[in-house]
Amino acid sequence: MKIIVLSKGMGVPWVAQVRLLHLAILGLTTVSLVLYVAYMSTPQPHTTVSPVLLPVSLEFHVPHTNTTQSETSLLRNDTSPTSSRNVSSEAPPPVPPSSNNSVPDLTRGVPAEIIYEAGHTDVSSNLCPELGKNLQLLIVITSAPSHEGARMAIRQTWGHFAARRDVAIAFMLGTTPNTEYRDRIDKEEFMYEDIIRGKFIDTYENLTLKTISMLEWVENYCPKAAFVLKTDDDMFINIPRLLTFISKRNPELRAIYGRLAKKWKPIRNKKSKYYISPQQYKPAVFPDFTTGPAYLFPARLSKDLYSAALNHTYFKLEDVFLTGIVANDLKIKRIHAPEFLNKRVSLTPCSVQRGISIHMVKGDEQFDLWKKLLDGHAKCK
Repeated sequence: MKIIVLSKGMGVPWVAQVRLLHLAILGLTTVSLVLYVAYMSTPQPHTTVSPVLLPVSLEFHVPHTNTTQSETSLLRNDTSPTSSRNVSSEAPPPVPPSSNNSVPDLTRGVPAEIIYEAGHTDVSSNLCPELGKNLQLLIVITSAPSHEGARMAIRQTWGHFAARRDVAIAFMLGTTPNTEYRDRIDKEEFMYEDIIRGKFIDTYENLTLKTISMLEWVENYCPKAAFVLKTDDDMFINIPRLLTFISKRNPELRAIYGRLAKKWKPIRNKKSKYYISPQQYKPAVFPDFTTGPAYLFPARLSKDLYSAALNHTYFKLEDVFLTGIVANDLKIKRIHAPEFLNKRVSLTPCSVQRGISIHMVKGDEQFDLWKKLLDGHAKCK
């Protein structure tokens, strides 16, 4: 550093030299301060993460819900196939997920096997001793995790027929991330041993997955039963009338019985709950199908229906999908049976005793209908 020497020999008065020096020092200080402020106000890069901690910091975490592999897959909206089964030529190619990992758009047309995971978390295999060899009737009731009251009402009314050795009754559910529901279902299954749980999230959109899961279970655990009734937990089933109906039918006949729906058209309004895109089903009219609240089919058809369903384009209208499109391709007949009411009717003793299935029945109403079914005083024509 150079030292400035003040002397008279410079030709400038020493007082002026002192002032000049003060001005120079002040200028340098001002410039330094301005540069410091400018530096501090500039955004600085974050501290580099340690290479040891980096993988942990960037790991993807699924919410802690004790989910199964299938639940995690659906939570992440993963469309990877869960098996190596080949998709038939009639099914569209798998649709890859979008670049932002959003929910795959099923309306573009996705084979059912792409989103279906085989297997069950609860199998209740004791429902069908010897694979259902002595069963005339297996009733599978689709239910939801929160519908414990509806299941109990059925067990305490028409579900009593499960005490017969030729009748079995089971409730078909999916999985749920709700730990309270899951714990209660575990206790319910331990107590009654009549719950089947598939590996899919239990939602309305997954009703078709629930039906496919039912078919898989019947194929694996109850293929020797004579007939299977698929129904819902808001239904009242007149089992004596149903057993009479079954006694007059041949379980070898490839047929599905129920309330037949004819010439129904796909709803193309994207805002509708029942929207079906042309990619999911192109024709203007659905094949005839039996409506979903209750339909009956020989247990031996489960294998064919299950295999074929996996190779068809998925959509959530399970009755149209299974008993219409899939059954039609398999050349399985759909036969109208007027005893399957599948709707809300006047709940008189005679209407209860005449029909096989009544829809939109609340849990507390099951007891009233059960009493009317057993009413020996009603005189019905």
